[in-house]
Amino acid sequence: MRQETITKRNESPVGATVSAAVLDATKATRLPLQRRGASGFTLQKQRERASAFTLAELIVSVGVLVLLVFLAAQLLNSAATVTTLDQKQMDADSEARQLFDRMAIDFAQMVKRFDVDYYVKSSGTGQLRKVLQLGNDQIAFYSAVPGYYPATGAQSSVSLVAYRVNSDSTSSSYNKMERLGKGLVWNAVSTTDTPVVFMPIPVASPLPAGELPSPTPDPLPTPAWPQAGNMTADAAYERVGPQVFRFEYYYMLKNGSFLTIPWIGPAHSSPYGMQDVSAIVVDIAVIDPKSQVLVNDAQIATLAAKLIDYGATTPAVGCSTPNWNNAGELRRQWQCALDGTTAIPRQAMSGIRLYERAFYLSPSVQ
Repeated sequence: MRQETITKRNESPVGATVSAAVLDATKATRLPLQRRGASGFTLQKQRERASAFTLAELIVSVGVLVLLVFLAAQLLNSAATVTTLDQKQMDADSEARQLFDRMAIDFAQMVKRFDVDYYVKSSGTGQLRKVLQLGNDQIAFYSAVPGYYPATGAQSSVSLVAYRVNSDSTSSSYNKMERLGKGLVWNAVSTTDTPVVFMPIPVASPLPAGELPSPTPDPLPTPAWPQAGNMTADAAYERVGPQVFRFEYYYMLKNGSFLTIPWIGPAHSSPYGMQDVSAIVVDIAVIDPKSQVLVNDAQIATLAAKLIDYGATTPAVGCSTPNWNNAGELRRQWQCALDGTTAIPRQAMSGIRLYERAFYLSPSVQ
C-alpha cells in the first residue's frame, strides 16, 4: 500500500509535465488560427505585402528610366553629329591634300625659260599682257612631268599642264576642277602632234603688241593650245578635284609684294621665265561629298560668285575693305562671304572648307 502510494506520487509530476506539454502544443497550433480569424492575414502574407511596390514607386521608377533613356539618346545624337562633322572635315582635307600634292609636283618641275610662253593671269595695262580672269582662274605652263602622250612619235619629258574649274554647264565636270596633262613629243618627230613651242608662238592666248618681236611676224602666231585657256573639251583633261568649286591664285614676288602681275615693273613687261616670281599662292574652296548632294549646280555657281577675286576693290558682302598686303586676306574675305550666306542650307554650308598654300618656284633659267 505504501509502495503504491509512493509510485503514484512519483508519477504525478511526470503526468503534469506531459499534460502541460500537450496543452502548450495545442495552444501553439491554434494560435495562428486565432490570429488568422482575428485579422485575416498570416505572417507570410504580411511579409509579401511588405516586399511589393506601390503605384507611386512604379511611376517614379518609370520616370527615371525614361529620363535616362532620353539623356542617352541625346548623347548618341551629339556623338553622331560630331562624327559627321569630323568626317566632312576629313573628306575635304583629303581632297585638298591630293590636289595640292599634285600641284606641288607640277610647279616644282615647271619649265622656267625666257623663250617659252605661260598662260597666267595678269592685270597689266597698256601694251603689257593683260589676262584678267574674273571668277575661277586658269593657268597653263610647261612642266617636266609625264602626261597623256600621242599614240605615235617620240615622247619627250615635257607636258603641257593646265588647271581650271569647268564652267561649261553642259559638261559632266561642271563646277569641278580639272587638270590638263598633255604629253608632248620632241620637235621635228611628227607632222601632226604639236611639240614644245617657243616664242613668239603663245600657249593659249595671243601675245600683246608689247611682247611681239621686231619686226612683227607675219602672219601673227596663233595659240598652240587654245583649250588650255578656255572651256573647250580635251581628252587630256581629267578631274583632279571633284569637290573643288573655286580656284584663285596670285603671286608673291621677290620684292616681298603680293600682286596679280607676275613680274616687277617697269623693268619687265612679261613673265620672262617667271624670274620675278618667288611663289604662286593658290586658294581653293572645297565642299565635301555629303554636303554637295544638298545643293544643285546653280547654287554652287552662285556661291562661287560670292567669293571675290584677289585684288578686288569691292569687299565681299558684309565684309570689311580688304588689305591685300596681308597674307591670308583672300581666305578671310571668302570666309566672311560664306558666313553671311543664308540662301544655301546650313547643312551644306557646314561642309565647305577653304584652303591656301604657297608653291615656291626654283630659280629660272636665263
